[in-house]
Parts: sequence; C-alpha cells; structure tokens
Amino acid sequence: MRTTVTSPAWLDPADCRVEDLRAVVEERTDPAEFPRADVVQGVTVYETAALLGETARREVQAELVRALLDGPGIVVLRGAFPDTAVVDRATAAFTALIDAQRAVGTAAGDHFAAAGSNDRVWNALEKLAVADPDAFTAYYANEALALVCDAWLGPGYQVTSQINVVNPGGAAQSPHRDYHLGFQGPAGAARYAAHVHRLTPALTLQGAVAHVDMPLETGPTLYLPHSQKYAGGYLVSDRDDFRAHFAEHHVQLPLAKGDAVFFNPAVLHGAGTNRTADVRRMANLLQVSSAFGRAMEAVDRARVSRAVLPALRRARAAGVGERALRNVVAAAAEGYAFPTDLDHNQPVDGLAPPTQADLLTRAVLDGWDDDRFAAALG
Repeated sequence: MRTTVTSPAWLDPADCRVEDLRAVVEERTDPAEFPRADVVQGVTVYETAALLGETARREVQAELVRALLDGPGIVVLRGAFPDTAVVDRATAAFTALIDAQRAVGTAAGDHFAAAGSNDRVWNALEKLAVADPDAFTAYYANEALALVCDAWLGPGYQVTSQINVVNPGGAAQSPHRDYHLGFQGPAGAARYAAHVHRLTPALTLQGAVAHVDMPLETGPTLYLPHSQKYAGGYLVSDRDDFRAHFAEHHVQLPLAKGDAVFFNPAVLHGAGTNRTADVRRMANLLQVSSAFGRAMEAVDRARVSRAVLPALRRARAAGVGERALRNVVAAAAEGYAFPTDLDHNQPVDGLAPPTQADLLTRAVLDGWDDDRFAAALG
C-alpha cells in the first residue's frame, strides 16, 4: 500500500513558529543565479538602462521572475525613470491634489498608518490622467515598469496607483504582507485554504516609484528577503516574536528619485520611519493586478442586493436560520471590498472598508428598511 505525504489543506496560526521563518530567510541570494544584477544586502538590484538594452527580452523577464518567486522576492531598478523631469511633472500634479485635499479638510484613511499622519492620494492613476494627461502619458510610457509587470502577470494586467507621502517624523509600519490576503488580517487569512495562500502572490505585483531621493534617514521600505517562501506569512502580522525577528534581520536600501522597486506581495515588509526634519518622502505605490482575478459576467450586485433584501427579511421572519441567510447573501452581494472608491470607502476602521455582503447581512439581522440599506450602499 502506497502512502502519500501531503501538505495540510489549512494553515493554523498556532502552528506558525519564528524558527521556521528563520530557516527560510537564512537562504542567501546566489549572484550566479542572477547574472544581470548586483546583489546588495541579498536584494537583486538592476541598472535599468543595461536591462532594457538587452535584446533577449524573455531571458531578462525570466531572471526577474526568478528573483521575485524563488530569489529574494525583491527587484530594484536603478534609473527606471532616467528623465526625472517626467517624475517631477507627475509630482507637481500629485502635490496639487494633496493640497486640494488639505484645503477641504480631507484626511485619507490608511491601511497601515493612522489616518491623517501621512498624505495619501487614492486612485492616483485616474486622477493624474484627468489632471495632466500629458504627464500621465509620459509617465506610464515607461518601458521598465511594463517589462516587470508583463513578466510577473502576463498581458492584460491592470495598474492602480496610490500616492503615499510619509511626512517628517512619520513612524515605521509593522511588518506585513500585501494585497490580497495581506489585507484580510491573520484571522481572515486563516479562513482560506493553504493553496490560496500559495496562489494569491501570483495575482498581484507590488511596486513603488521614488519621487524624491530616499536616503536611509527618510525611511525607505524595510524588507525581509526570501520571506515570500514562508508558508505562514499571512498569519503572523500581529505576532510580537515575528515582529522582533523582522526588526533584527530586515534590510533597507536607499533609493534615488526615479528609481523603482518591485516585490512579491508575500515579502514581509513595512515602510521605515522618516527621521528627517524636512523631507516629505513621496512614493507612487503601484498595485498591478492579473487579468485573471475577475468573474466571467458583469453583475450589478447592488441591484441584486436591493432586490432580495425584502425576501431575506421575510425568510428571517419565517424562521430561516442565519447560516442559510448568509448563504443567500454570499450569492447575492459582493463579498470582497475591492476594487472600490477609496476616497469614499476608506479603510478607517481596518484594512478594508465594509463589503456589500457585510452591509446586506447587517440589514437582514438588524432589521434595516430598504431606504437605510440603499443609503448605506451608496
């Protein structure tokens, strides 16, 4: 009789040990595996001009994928924007948007920082296109950004952008992973089977473009190279022992204006503390999504939710159990917070705003009338 050893179908936060993370991240980046890169503190760093000058595009992309998947998980592109005037023009547009937000008293909520401590521009991609379409065109014509996005995600990817300005004195973030599962929190991530933990990094590419020079004292991002390979990484962002390990072993690389960094969203990372008195550290954060993270049909789920709320109330009054009602909600309403308009649905009370499913469930269980539910849906 043959026996097969299989990985667990579910990951349990109680099974996560910092010793297991240590064993993973003790792996060293082998420069021989990344012949086009300089390996700096275990991170693959590329001169963009040389990278783009090669004719073997697929071989270049293959090396970038190896770095993001099996290597340190981080790719730095020096001089991604060789003409920093392109960056400066976009910076001017973003600064005007921030000034406009301040003028009307808007304090943007943040995923990993207190609202108002830094400056955020949500949906900066769309806002830049509308405010200065020529600047948008010059900026996103960038071949280096497209090279990495196409390598990791393939064609049909979608770019989103959020401007983050960490002001002088802005505190460091706790180490975390990013979108998708990273925004669920440990308890939320534990609800997803282990294969989803392996899948989610392939659906997103994280990136950032430096809009100012970022010496170490300004607090550029802290990384734990190779940590994308640790299976339990989505379950430990609230653990003091993992935070202590990150604090002792992270790396931090300075960036110059026009540099870009891309990383596997499963790399444990966090913004550093801005210890300067006068540098507003501006980065254009890029979250680039796979074309495959979408349903087959376009469904107006707000319309469906409004339509079924009276039926759900009747079913509850007739004694239908809460579990069955939640099954209906799962089919009717959008159960995921993203994509959303983060100017209006801000992550103030958590990593993500409430979903349609959250609101519909509350409407059923708390007895909201149709008008109250419609107002909450917006």
